[in-house]
Amino acid sequence: MRKILITGANSYIGTSLEKWLEQYPAKYFIDTVDIRGCSWEEKDFSEYDVVFHVAGVAHIKETKENEELYYKVNRDLAYKVAGKAKVDGVKQFIFLSSMSVYGIECGVINKRSPLNPKSSYGKSKLEAEELINHLSDGAFKVVILRPPMIYGKACKGNYPKLARLALKAPVFPDIKNKRSMLYIENLSEFLRILIDNCSSGLFFPQNKEYICSSEMVKLIGVAHSKRIFMTKLFNPLLNLIKTRTVNKVFGDLVYEKNMSEYKEHYCLYDFRESIFKTEV
Repeated sequence: MRKILITGANSYIGTSLEKWLEQYPAKYFIDTVDIRGCSWEEKDFSEYDVVFHVAGVAHIKETKENEELYYKVNRDLAYKVAGKAKVDGVKQFIFLSSMSVYGIECGVINKRSPLNPKSSYGKSKLEAEELINHLSDGAFKVVILRPPMIYGKACKGNYPKLARLALKAPVFPDIKNKRSMLYIENLSEFLRILIDNCSSGLFFPQNKEYICSSEMVKLIGVAHSKRIFMTKLFNPLLNLIKTRTVNKVFGDLVYEKNMSEYKEHYCLYDFRESIFKTEV
């Protein structure tokens, strides 16, 4: 039996993994710890095989006032937790990083793409990666995950905003873009396989298919028995507007597919299935 400690009580990804692994009660024991404050430092990590560190600051508007918080939590605290895990004899440490370490809003990311984060979130995640990787050795396996946007039932971030818009708008722009995204249960299965294999290294999990925002909105409508009319009428205007919001919704941002290949199959749900599981 693998014993797994998830840092960040009540986190969306941590809770989703815990629920996913409950399908295998004889194979996994899952525990969580809240790392706010200092009480977690007294906890003995030695009884666990894996620490999955998901605690962090995200989904809040960045300001000069909260910039320090990103580094304090996403970098310093993550490194401190990883250091304790190593000292206590944990075999595998999984760190949830982000696509934000590349610092681009549109384009194609491949294995040669430079790391150039623009936000405090991306910078703090990259600096945490670098610190934690220095702890890696034969006895302490480090996994760094750089997923694209994660979505699923009750998720946070940009997906629910787009879903709410889809259910209010009678029409939506018909633009054929491509986005790398990752359904939460596909991520949970990938994590399960990484844990089983005691893997180490840098990974870029994503769904098999790139996602088109217009197609996603259409499917969200279908899931709620609402017909949304797609129109190309607004496309010339949207192609001229290069705001961050427009780029996030209608721009292309993908990982090359070969970056996400793994020796075992982990995408159990395709795009259509994942939208229906999220919405119904």
